[in-house]
Amino acid sequence: MRDLDETDVEILRLLAEDGRRPYSDIADRVDLSPPAVSDRVDRLREQGVIRRFTADIDRTKLRESSPVLVTLAVEPASVDAVRESLAAAPAVEHVFTTANARVVFNANVPRDVRGWLLSTVDPDAVREYDVDPIESVEWRITVEGTDFAVSCAECGNTVTEEGVTARVGGEVTQFCCPSCEERYRDRYEELAEAAGEGG
Repeated sequence: MRDLDETDVEILRLLAEDGRRPYSDIADRVDLSPPAVSDRVDRLREQGVIRRFTADIDRTKLRESSPVLVTLAVEPASVDAVRESLAAAPAVEHVFTTANARVVFNANVPRDVRGWLLSTVDPDAVREYDVDPIESVEWRITVEGTDFAVSCAECGNTVTEEGVTARVGGEVTQFCCPSCEERYRDRYEELAEAAGEGG
């Protein structure tokens, strides 16, 4: 475990521009060998800095639909359930949650947005909603002006070389020290046990 350096940030920038960029091309740009770039990308994935490689598809080209931006005012206790329902819906491209119990998403949905929404999320969880037609979309993924540091999942401190990488509940998680890992695992196991008893 170590902090991200300038080479890591440049690799991230190049992958953000084109996720299919060959490692040999990246290697030429950062003055490393292709296997060294591959090792760094693998480490960035293990640390959770790179979550996945994906394609940016314009769904409006694939089927008849209306691109919309929807803002939902959600009951605070239902935010996670609503977000998960939307994230699982094939028509939804991006989902954002805010600190004031709002869920904002963009999607390409049939003309009957209300009907689609009521069939996708629990209607009792939504207090109000606002739908705006989208004229154009421009997504820009950037690492410019960002200080990268992996944060401890338990205490939020920066994870350094003394940190711990562990798999908890199927997710690779970073900790600044073994004590934080132990506290996190204990709490995770308590919650998993409580959820099992409740189900």
